[in-house]
Amino acid sequence: MLKEYKTVSRIYGPLMLVESVEGAKYGHIVDIEIADGTIRHGQILQVEKDKVLVQVFEGTEGINVNDSTVRFLGKPMELALSPEILGRVFDGIGKPKDDGPAIIAEKKLNINGNPINPYARDFPNEFIQTGISTIDGLNPLVRGQKLPVFSGAGLPHDDIAAQLARQATVLGEGQTFAVVFAAMGITFEAAQFFIDDLTNTGAIERSVMFINLANDPAIERIATPRVALTAAEYLAFEMDMHVLVILNDMTNYCEALREISAARKEVPGRRGYPGYLYTDLATIYERAGRIKGRNGSITMVPVLTMPEDDKTHPVPDLTGYITEGQIILSRPLHRKAISPPVDVLPSLSRLKDKGIGEGKTREDHADLYNQLYAAYARGKEAQELATILGEAALSEEDRNYMTFANKFEERYISQGYYDNRTIEQTLDLGWELLSMFENVELKRIDEELIARYMPRFRDKK
Repeated sequence: MLKEYKTVSRIYGPLMLVESVEGAKYGHIVDIEIADGTIRHGQILQVEKDKVLVQVFEGTEGINVNDSTVRFLGKPMELALSPEILGRVFDGIGKPKDDGPAIIAEKKLNINGNPINPYARDFPNEFIQTGISTIDGLNPLVRGQKLPVFSGAGLPHDDIAAQLARQATVLGEGQTFAVVFAAMGITFEAAQFFIDDLTNTGAIERSVMFINLANDPAIERIATPRVALTAAEYLAFEMDMHVLVILNDMTNYCEALREISAARKEVPGRRGYPGYLYTDLATIYERAGRIKGRNGSITMVPVLTMPEDDKTHPVPDLTGYITEGQIILSRPLHRKAISPPVDVLPSLSRLKDKGIGEGKTREDHADLYNQLYAAYARGKEAQELATILGEAALSEEDRNYMTFANKFEERYISQGYYDNRTIEQTLDLGWELLSMFENVELKRIDEELIARYMPRFRDKK
């Protein structure tokens, strides 16, 4: 039997305090009937004796404490799931947003999920092709990995997120792939861009979208990534699909968390964020992975903007501790109209060695990306020297490396947002760029691989 109370005593921000409550539990959901008969929804945030603090998803504006009835439903927030969620667009808490029918639930799952038992985790070791050379060739994404994109205000992280959603796929026959896209605190224009892009390219058919707009309540933003991951867990572990989860923008999520923490009058931590920010982010990020004995997997790409491009800001800093690498976008490359403007040198995929090689990508992959990275780093050093001393002061060798760095940026890094390169095309392009060097310069590549893949030798065969 549902318990109803008319004992709302205080409202501050998105929070409501209800007194004289019996048997309430943390995380359970409530319905709030206000004076005009409309129903709002909330979740129990804190229980202290007979006092209950409720966070109201739709906000508390217009609620009169004397005329409101709070109905405790006695269960946590759940998401209705079935195979029909593919191809659909939902709001931040899982309600249809695309004028389609309600989901007839095959299963309902608690959005808070369960952490994957570390003993049951399977090690990520299979390649995911994104079609983006700077990721596939130099920082490969592996099934079950968490690889964030660090961006900044004004940089094209939305375009990259859409490109990943369109192009990402797993290689091999008989593998089913899906994308769960969660947008948090974005503008209406950005939301429409993502919906139109996936719809027009047909990628929406294998996608599930959860959209929380900037003018939606901040409290709803807290639930959005958890709702998305619940859908991903269903697709991965109930339907044996390989799922890519894109979370954009995690900085907006953390801002909402800070807002709720301030409303609760909690002691702030670094830059006003709650002291439990690391733990909270871990409860989201650690839901990605592979489980032994299960065919499906969840791979995660959180996208976040760094305030003032500061990598030491709490959001990117703590994200970096939990995840396995980072893809960093470069403002100088963006100014050069290079797209996507991935900053190759500080970017890193810590699991890249596990997902490449013969039988996964190609036998030359590891040696090739080591040589490309080394040559590009040397070329960037030569560019800096040329800026200080002038190009005439450089040796012929340094000028050669500087030329390579420019060509590498123009042809390898820059590919546009609709050029979907296969891993073979990316690797062949790398060899083509390295062909401007003599063999003696390619110290990081095995001689047998040079003889097999270098264009000047391969074309003679």
